[in-house]
Amino acid sequence: MVNRKTAKWIRKTHRYLGIFLGIQFLMWTISGMYFSWTDIDEIHGDQFKKVAPKQKSFNDLLGTSQLDTEQPIQTLELLEIANEPYYWINETTLFNASTGDIKNGITRDEAKQVATRYMLSDLKISGIELIDEVGDHHEYRGRPLPAYEISYETPQNLKAYVAIENGAFQTVRHRDWRWFDFLWMTHTMDYQGRDNFNTLVLRGFSLLGLITVLSGFLLWYTSSPTIRKIIKKKRK
Repeated sequence: MVNRKTAKWIRKTHRYLGIFLGIQFLMWTISGMYFSWTDIDEIHGDQFKKVAPKQKSFNDLLGTSQLDTEQPIQTLELLEIANEPYYWINETTLFNASTGDIKNGITRDEAKQVATRYMLSDLKISGIELIDEVGDHHEYRGRPLPAYEISYETPQNLKAYVAIENGAFQTVRHRDWRWFDFLWMTHTMDYQGRDNFNTLVLRGFSLLGLITVLSGFLLWYTSSPTIRKIIKKKRK
């Protein structure tokens, strides 16, 4: 058995580590419970979207050789924007697939029509705003800019986002998603961008957490009457 001075040092170390790490342990527990008790599809906002928007069929579309593009075509996607067909080529240029005209972004009305294809019909739009930059903590971070932010009249403060460059519907955000995002930040301890699991803060707290647990086991070992009796018997 360790002497009394060492046992006291172990007890004090365990106590202060527990105080220092307690709040973070609590946040890990709360966030973990929230993640396990929530439906991830609802967090993604699937309850506000139509099951599967049907792609419209088009006839008499231009061939790629008829488009005024000098760069070789690496990628091509057929998009529907406000009931009109468009080619999204090389993820940089939008061509009208019927006329060959280059389209430099979509309008607000077109963005509303794109959102209407994806969102439930009974949702009422309350406003639309153009955003051309977002911070690391913004709910639209990491997605194409500029974009239109479309707000709806709902208690959940629902918003949909449509990229201006190619008219692609991006995502929806609402109150429960924002709670999830905040708790995810406290879980990963990435207070800059939220999604980095390799931060020094997380590594440091994880290591200190391990030390706290091990010190607890060591504290039990050094203070357990049962262990003391066993050791005494062995000495005899």
